[in-house]
Amino acid sequence: MSWRIVHIKEGDYLRLKLDNLEVAKNGDKIYIPLSDISVVILEGQRTTLTTRLLGKFSQYNIALVVCDTKYLPTGLYLGYGQYHRTAKRARQQLEMSQSLKDALWQKIVQQKTGNQIAFAKIHGAEEERIQLMEELRLEVQPGDFTNREGHIAKVYFNSLYGMGFTRDDECIENMAMNFGYTIVRTYVARLVVGNGLMTMIGVFHKGEYNQFNLVDDLMEPFRGLMDYWIHKEILTDNEQYLNYDKRLRIIDFMNQPMLDNGHKSTVDLVMSKYVNSFVKAVEEDDAAELKEIYLDDFIAAEDKGK
Repeated sequence: MSWRIVHIKEGDYLRLKLDNLEVAKNGDKIYIPLSDISVVILEGQRTTLTTRLLGKFSQYNIALVVCDTKYLPTGLYLGYGQYHRTAKRARQQLEMSQSLKDALWQKIVQQKTGNQIAFAKIHGAEEERIQLMEELRLEVQPGDFTNREGHIAKVYFNSLYGMGFTRDDECIENMAMNFGYTIVRTYVARLVVGNGLMTMIGVFHKGEYNQFNLVDDLMEPFRGLMDYWIHKEILTDNEQYLNYDKRLRIIDFMNQPMLDNGHKSTVDLVMSKYVNSFVKAVEEDDAAELKEIYLDDFIAAEDKGK
């Protein structure tokens, strides 16, 4: 089971060395077994890497993320067709009934908004806003055609960061969320590809220009967990810049402990089981198979480690 997220800032070059990633920087070289790596994140403007290494990244299902000059992820490289039953998975996705899609999306939205409400309570949101979000959550229908998800999101973010806040504002909160959500999206994308699923065929998201519709569906329940992590670990001072240490701390979210059916696990392993449960839900034509993701399980695991 690969587990390492390798973050490289201004490296000289990356290349393959006997099934290891060789990283050269300032005259030094380090070697990391490819079998240990899940994601590689590149920052800076002068790192070079070989096509031979990219080929191995594909074979080992290692996701490569490239960041821009503002240190925000802008590019994602994933392997293609490495799963041994990719055609079977594609057929199953394409044959999903609309009723199954609607039921899955209802469950995903209920999980996402449940975690948002749980974090809003921790954050100290006003009781009337909590009550409004809970009422809206109870109204989520299969397919969420009344967009209760969107209504809750507006109340949620205004409760956290003020009535004037929007997700387009240039502020540390949005910088941290954008970076954090991209890390979650990348990891989910890697798991989706690793299970032979087609990233562009979503349950709810269906943008014709979006190659990651399914990923954007499945990542939703983890947003509230990332919001909690950012609030706890990143927004602890008046710094308005997402510095290197803060970016590393956001990346470390994937390695954090999390309870899984009462047993201590980690976020990345729980996420893997979650994506596997989606595969089972598709195979069994039963949305009830989709694993539940709870912010409380993330917080409880933290408390156990103290």
